[in-house]
Amino acid sequence: MHDKTGKVLAGSLGDCVHVAGVTRFLAAAAEAGYETHFTGPATGLEAFMDAIIAYDPDVIGVSYRLTPDNARTLLAELRAMLEAAGVLGRKRLFFGGTPPVAAIAREMGCFDAIFSGEESPHQIRLALEGKSVEQRDPDTFPQRAIERIRWKAPYPILRHHFGIPAPTIEPTVEGIAQIAESSALDVISLGADQDAQEHFFHPSRQDLRSRGAGGVPFRTEDDLRRLYAASRRGNYPLLRSYSGTADHLRYADLLVRTLDNAWCATSLFWFNAMDGRGPSPLAQSIAEHQALMAWHGARGIPVEGNESYHWGMRDAPDAVVCASAYLYAYNARHCGVRDYILTYMFQSPPQLSNAMDLARALAIAALSERFAADDFHIWRQTRTGLLSYPVDLRRARAHLAQSVMLQMALRPHIVHVVGYSEADHAASAEEVIESAVMAQDVIETALRGNPDMTRDPAVLRRRDELIAETDRLVEAIRALGSGDDDPLLNPDVLARAVAEGLLDAPQLVNSPYAPGRVRTRSVEGAVWAVDRAGNPLSEEERLAALRAPGT
Repeated sequence: MHDKTGKVLAGSLGDCVHVAGVTRFLAAAAEAGYETHFTGPATGLEAFMDAIIAYDPDVIGVSYRLTPDNARTLLAELRAMLEAAGVLGRKRLFFGGTPPVAAIAREMGCFDAIFSGEESPHQIRLALEGKSVEQRDPDTFPQRAIERIRWKAPYPILRHHFGIPAPTIEPTVEGIAQIAESSALDVISLGADQDAQEHFFHPSRQDLRSRGAGGVPFRTEDDLRRLYAASRRGNYPLLRSYSGTADHLRYADLLVRTLDNAWCATSLFWFNAMDGRGPSPLAQSIAEHQALMAWHGARGIPVEGNESYHWGMRDAPDAVVCASAYLYAYNARHCGVRDYILTYMFQSPPQLSNAMDLARALAIAALSERFAADDFHIWRQTRTGLLSYPVDLRRARAHLAQSVMLQMALRPHIVHVVGYSEADHAASAEEVIESAVMAQDVIETALRGNPDMTRDPAVLRRRDELIAETDRLVEAIRALGSGDDDPLLNPDVLARAVAEGLLDAPQLVNSPYAPGRVRTRSVEGAVWAVDRAGNPLSEEERLAALRAPGT
């Protein structure tokens, strides 16, 4: 709760008995630290003026949700009374009503803020702070990720990938402008096509036949600047892009110069020859990712770790997923990252139960936050698993809502919204906006008060079990090292941990870098390594089997 910042009086006027909107406004004002007074439903104009004189508020809220023609007469009379009393122009005056009545209120020219029911509590708070509810002032919106997080708290900032697969950037330029105007997102993440990520600086290697496959085909610095310029409207969302999978530091510099890249996202073990998304061999790629972390850390740019969910998407055991998150946070800390965005992908793999999914998320958070320090801040980001969405768009909308509600148990600073359409097609600007609005509504509901799922005994037991299993696996990886180097920072040791199967996943079968021999299955909603008969294996048993002759 903020310190008291003034008084707010509000009520429904004339013959209007609808009070849901005005009470919501007063609740937001109280949350922002204002003393509030409600005049009630169907307040007559004279009684309303008497209340204003008696209460002497700093902000006056007027609500009317009936016929626009009636509103015009009522509001004109109110304006005259306020002017006669010397109130008009001396107090801030807000209006709330349906969109047609809000249009009439705009005609009056006397209201400092007008609400039509489409605003979030955060927008109401901005208006109370004297900032434009229309969200057209660029100075209102912080342009650094951590500042934006703090500014919007207790609400998480919203992010969504966007990039229209097409031969040109034009549909994406238009879509970014549309999304920015909607004010639905705080961060737009450019989804680049593969040639942009891998061959931006090598046009001769680009394949014209695959142009735009999987994302937006930006090819020049001017392309990126046009994409950024499209976002300079509405609520001025931050822009960021996928990292490159080659020429890592040169590509990072490009994104910072052209997009003012909000943060970098990278991994340790992925986006290389192991998963076919980059040219580098595994150990070399690990060193390149470490250098990329260090480059951003030296410039005070946040770094997002997307390591663990790539293991989860490949059906790795939960303990391997947790260990990869530990290793990433450990490396980020030692590489000089100051603001670490810890990302957790829920429903990945889809066979996780909600309870065991949350338990794994809590284990990852606890393991990663061991490294939190004055110079290593951890910010939680959650998202829905891409592979978990049903193709049926009706069910997909429901899945998005329930997933975000589960994510709120982790108290995220960033919610990475994944459009409900993604199992069928890349989200259009309209679908991005719709998905963000759905997520925002769930978030607002959750922040009003949810049962605390993090205290569920089964969740806590699994969390603690995973922490212990992860510690065992990390020590086994540490034991691979020798000499004075820290094994957990050594690219050759980390690559060896993959080669020997300490870090493994079923979908890595036939990989030139990983055995892909581990078997997994969902047991009571958790993902375990299992033996040939399907029985769950502890990490001690799994690691012993790896050391056994003939395995």
